[in-house]
Formats: sequence, C-alpha cells, structure tokens
Amino acid sequence: MSSAEQTPVSSGTERTPVGDAERAHRPTRLTAAAAVAGVEALGLVAGGVYMLVKALTGSPGDLTGALTGAVTLVVLGLIPLAAARGLWLCRSWSRGPAVITQILALPVAWQMLQANSAMIPAGAVLGVLAVTGLVLLVNPATTEALDIRRPGQNTP
Repeated sequence: MSSAEQTPVSSGTERTPVGDAERAHRPTRLTAAAAVAGVEALGLVAGGVYMLVKALTGSPGDLTGALTGAVTLVVLGLIPLAAARGLWLCRSWSRGPAVITQILALPVAWQMLQANSAMIPAGAVLGVLAVTGLVLLVNPATTEALDIRRPGQNTP
C-alpha cells in the first residue's frame, strides 16, 4: 500500500467541528441556557442604548459619565451575546463567560430588588434569569453536550 492510500490514524484527541447533525442533538437545557444569555445580552444592550439616547437628548449633569455608562452597558452586553452564540453552537469555551454573567447578575438583581421603584420587577426577572441560567449551565446534560470534563475524568 502506498503512502497516498494510507488513511491517517486518529489519536482520538482531535475535536471535529460541530455539524448540523450534531446540533440537532443539542439538549433542550443547552438551548435554554443560550436563550437566557441572549435575553440578558439584549437587556444590557437595550439599557445602554436607552442611556445613550437619554444622555444625548436630555440634559444630564455629567454628560461624560452618562456616555461612559451607556457605552459600558453596550460593551458588557457583548459578553453574554458571544456566550449565547457559543452555547447555541455547542462550543465548550462559552460556558465560562455565561456562568460569570449569571454570577455577576445576582448582586445586580439584589440591588434592583432593594430599590423603592419600578426596578423591583426588573430585579425579580433578572434574579430568576440568573438562577435559571446557572442551573442550566451546570446541568450534566449541558456539560456533556459541551464536552466539558471534570478534573481527573478520563477522556473516552
């Protein structure tokens, strides 16, 4: 057999790109986690755009501070957006940013719940989203679909 006819032997460590057939087997929990991250991303971006419009059309006391806050919210919205896309595509790297987003959302939700204003319902929604997102992201079906192994766990 010539070298051109030989088939390469796989070491079993290569990760093949996720195809449409594999995405069809995406667990519902992983799809839901991607949706939660996407909703949070949209909320951050919408909040940033609202602050930006308010700063440019109103008369804020500190225009620089208002613009900085608005741009910060929009940029922070890109993190859960990227995580949502990665979760949707079954990329293992995406769980880290998604978990961090959920953890950071919890104290924000708590502060919103402490306000005596219309922020209370928004804080409740954010808290429910954050807890739901965390539960979905640490679920065994999610970690298996993302091919995440526990320390010391042998690869198949």
